[in-house]
Amino acid sequence: MSAAIRRPVVIIGAGPVGVTAALLLARHGVPSLLLERHRDIYPLPRAVVADDEIRRILQRVGVQEEFAALVRPAPGLRLLDARRRVIAEFPRSLHGHHGFPQLSMFDQPDLERLLRDALARRPECELWGGVEVMSVTQDSDGPMGSTGPVRVAFRRDGSDEVEQVWADAVLGCDGAGSLTREAIGASWEDLHFEESWRVIDVRTSLPVRTWEGAEQICCPNQPATFMRLSGDRYRWEFRLADGEQLDGPEGRERLRELVAPWVDLPAGAAPGDFQVIRQAQYTFRARLADRWRRGRVFLLGDAAHLTPPFVGQGLCAGLRDAYNLTWKLARVLRQGADELLLDTYERERKPHARHLIRVAVAVGWAMTGGQDRGAALRRAVVGAVCRVPGVTAAVSRDLSPALTAGPLVRRRPRLTGRALAGTFCPQPWVLHGGGRVRLDDVLGDSFAVVTAVPPTAQMKAVATALGAPTIHVGDLGDDGTLAAWLARGRADAVLLRPDRVVLDTVPVGTGDFTDTAAWAPLLHTARRPAEARPAH
Repeated sequence: MSAAIRRPVVIIGAGPVGVTAALLLARHGVPSLLLERHRDIYPLPRAVVADDEIRRILQRVGVQEEFAALVRPAPGLRLLDARRRVIAEFPRSLHGHHGFPQLSMFDQPDLERLLRDALARRPECELWGGVEVMSVTQDSDGPMGSTGPVRVAFRRDGSDEVEQVWADAVLGCDGAGSLTREAIGASWEDLHFEESWRVIDVRTSLPVRTWEGAEQICCPNQPATFMRLSGDRYRWEFRLADGEQLDGPEGRERLRELVAPWVDLPAGAAPGDFQVIRQAQYTFRARLADRWRRGRVFLLGDAAHLTPPFVGQGLCAGLRDAYNLTWKLARVLRQGADELLLDTYERERKPHARHLIRVAVAVGWAMTGGQDRGAALRRAVVGAVCRVPGVTAAVSRDLSPALTAGPLVRRRPRLTGRALAGTFCPQPWVLHGGGRVRLDDVLGDSFAVVTAVPPTAQMKAVATALGAPTIHVGDLGDDGTLAAWLARGRADAVLLRPDRVVLDTVPVGTGDFTDTAAWAPLLHTARRPAEARPAH
């Protein structure tokens, strides 16, 4: 065995989640080493949907402008019956809370290439391809494991030699079959959905009947999903019988029958007129790991959660994991923040992931929920409920819920009315440096105090302790979005975390953040800013 190498953070898996985590860590000054089994990105499409929150994360890692040139905004999701009549429609805005379209279609290899190119430009990041990780081990000195270094053993392609790297932290972004999950002793919690579906990606020059959004066919005999990705690229997903094939002459005829509601595929059409780029059999599952961390080893993405794809949140959930964890890990590694800060990763992300998995399972249940009379009645009820004014808008708005209350989400509804804590700050266009930019480009990577009133001594003390800029909404030149948002939340000011989630608020007329005593020790700020009054 060769001499050990040392790195601050080792990331196992260089898919979109792992690379995004590395880029976010780099922005906080934390170097990382990515270990990836493959030497290049997987060339065929997989994930195809991004929401506005994910576009905001891609903005933070510096690939949003290039990504925008490759995506197609889509108007939303429709649930259709077997005759393609609309049961319910969930519209998505072209300008969401985060400043981007709420639904965008893309090709995953395009995104991965952008992320890899960005990675190559960051000297803090190393990527070793053609590497198989053999084990992840750490000393255990308590229920959450050790805070000491973690050993990762690996072997390069073509070599029998086992090498090792020591890290202060390891991020397991190594997918559903995660070795890292096994290493921390985590097991799956089954959320009771498992079905086998065929995913078919097509390029065609034939006319296709589509409304430009995603369609879910709610039919127990032949449920399906359809969407146009971009240009002449389309995706279908079908639940097929075991052993049913779409290859060869008989399979081609079956494929023609399946896609007939959307496109007329002549029996004698040339293969180039309707080119199947990829077809793959997937088992859609709903699962959560029972633990996401042990010591300094963490699970992210499919290593921590699996969701059916019916609301397009699989990849999105993994990028949210990276955004939530990386700033906390950087603060612990670089600024000596309390180790308990890392406990908030699972505490915040797990309920959020569970919620979105349940939404996806509910849509899948509506699509495939049996052939009895009760199933037909249930689908009718879904349609009736979704036609109630405001219901579909509410479902769309709340797809990604606020974080649950905890040490870094100081929710006080009685003080703040519609509580802002745990929600994201909106991102309007603002004026800065003589130009028009998005808000996050002004806020940077640190905490930030955003206020609608002159900052008080306590606000200034909090900002100084966190190294946070204090920004008055009146100086931003936005369209009034931020002032209106604060007014609706009955807040004079908010403290934003580096991931732009509201940590704490200054209720109208009080002048003080409400809970500095609760969160300041975790962040190793001044334990109580001198000007702060006791929290009530």
